[in-house]
Amino acid sequence: MKLNSKLKTKELKKRLGRGIGSGKGKTSGRGVKGQKSRSGVAIKSFEGGQMPLYRRLPKRGFNSLKSKKLTAIINLSKIQALIDKKIISSSDKIDLNLLRSKKIVKKSVKYFKVLGTGNVNIKVNIDTNLLSKSAKDKLSKSGSTSAVKDNV
Repeated sequence: MKLNSKLKTKELKKRLGRGIGSGKGKTSGRGVKGQKSRSGVAIKSFEGGQMPLYRRLPKRGFNSLKSKKLTAIINLSKIQALIDKKIISSSDKIDLNLLRSKKIVKKSVKYFKVLGTGNVNIKVNIDTNLLSKSAKDKLSKSGSTSAVKDNV
């Protein structure tokens, strides 16, 4: 409906729910049933076809390939306990293949890291990918040998 005058034309708002003759009667142009037909309902994060905010923003952060799933972390106390239980021998070269074969770590593990919690009383030969500073110091004090591979 338009009001015409010589100065300006004003378009009036369509009155909803005022009978079938108005063109927007009964359901007021909202269709039948459903979430969108109710009042006060907005679909979360839906912006009417515009790219939503959570997809417009860039991804942040970094996920290292050396995740916890790929790296077996073993303390010196655990190595000493394995030797005491006679699961591994002190004369064996302790490396990832030995730990896999004795089923101490999973087959999917690709890296082996030794940390310095605890002590090793016996001389051992450790071949590892990563070695903490405290573990290196404790192994050298016990007379053990440690080799670090640089394939990480």
